[in-house]
Amino acid sequence: MNAKSSSPGPNLFAAAGLERDAPRPLPDRLRPRTLSEVVGQEHIVGPDGALTRMLETRTLGSLVFWGPPGTGKTTVARLLADATELHFEQISAVFSGVADLKKVFDAARARRQMGTGTLLFVDEVHRFNKAQQDSFLPVMEDGTVVMVGATTENPSFELNAALLSRARVLVFRSLDAAAIEKLFAHAEEVEGRKLPLDAEARAVLVRMADGDGRASLTLAEEVWRSARAGEIFNAAQLQDILQRRAPIYDKGADGHYNLISALHKSVRGSDPDAALYYLCRMFDAGEDPLFLARRVVRMAVEDIGLADPQALVICNAAKDAYDFLGSPEGELAIAQAVIYLATAPKSNAGYTAYKAAMSTAKSAGSLLPPKHILNAPTKLMKSEGYGGGYQYDHDTPEGFSGQDYFPDALGRQTFYDPPDRGFEREIRKRLDYWAKLRAAKEK
Repeated sequence: MNAKSSSPGPNLFAAAGLERDAPRPLPDRLRPRTLSEVVGQEHIVGPDGALTRMLETRTLGSLVFWGPPGTGKTTVARLLADATELHFEQISAVFSGVADLKKVFDAARARRQMGTGTLLFVDEVHRFNKAQQDSFLPVMEDGTVVMVGATTENPSFELNAALLSRARVLVFRSLDAAAIEKLFAHAEEVEGRKLPLDAEARAVLVRMADGDGRASLTLAEEVWRSARAGEIFNAAQLQDILQRRAPIYDKGADGHYNLISALHKSVRGSDPDAALYYLCRMFDAGEDPLFLARRVVRMAVEDIGLADPQALVICNAAKDAYDFLGSPEGELAIAQAVIYLATAPKSNAGYTAYKAAMSTAKSAGSLLPPKHILNAPTKLMKSEGYGGGYQYDHDTPEGFSGQDYFPDALGRQTFYDPPDRGFEREIRKRLDYWAKLRAAKEK
């Protein structure tokens, strides 16, 4: 490109002023130059942030940066190397193998002999297998490298315990609306022009960024590219132009589990609006509706239980309705089931009783039931007392014999303790009534 060529934007001249640089994307041009310029991670790089305190002591151990894309993990690692005067070396677990790691470690050892330390930034560190992760341990222990790993996955599940024990995990947060607005303001200052958006459209653009700083600047750049002279976009025009950025949601990763957890807890907390929001987030992201239907059935038996016996019936019916209608019509049936669960009386008494009974069953081993409730199809079994003394409940005046059905060595147990709400209020009355009859018969 010669000096007379037209330019797509400012800041593209080379330092010499004779030739133009290749165009650089806005996120690259606005990359922070100091830790204090990083937005949205004040708990890490703010005045009282974890890294700020580390740097004040002039000591730096190995770290794992865990957080969503576009939250500044790579940038902070690079700036950290500058602040500590360490050589910055970057590798990606996607493209590196054992041979590449050996070269990096050998270079770091040679560098160390010359008096220079190495900050080794490992992008997507969770993609290394166990043996590859183990290879970092010696060079971390002897100080050959300060390892800074970045991951979007939960380190507790994806990284070896040995590696985690030698590194401190710092959690990077999705950028909130205020942080995204700071990025937009900085971009407008650098570009020397305002984003051609009305107030509503600007708020929509913030939401489209989905907490991703890099994505927010890419979207802003697209807006500037699309606008004609004097044009101001409203919210509808903005969504047409950008064709709406797809939500960040990996059905096999943390986003999947975080949203299903949020849905479940919203149902348990009797908030139908929040529950519908998370359900729609997952529908919109392409989650398998039958997976959601299965989880909704689970919520019915875990958190509503017998407080509303219809809950399980309705959830199974929603699953069948989805099978019959398919997407998107069948999704409404699942949504209705979610509303029903969120507004139903809650009880985990059945769930708790099941866990307690299972624990007792495992510890009790092979204890035989009491002989009086065993059938005696042979004379030998009758002579051994099988079935002896059994009372047929239907022959009693109350339809309740009050016998003990637990193994003799175990004694009577209580697992199910229904609360006084929903349909379980009626069950509680029955249990109390039978307890009185039992006590009277035992006198």
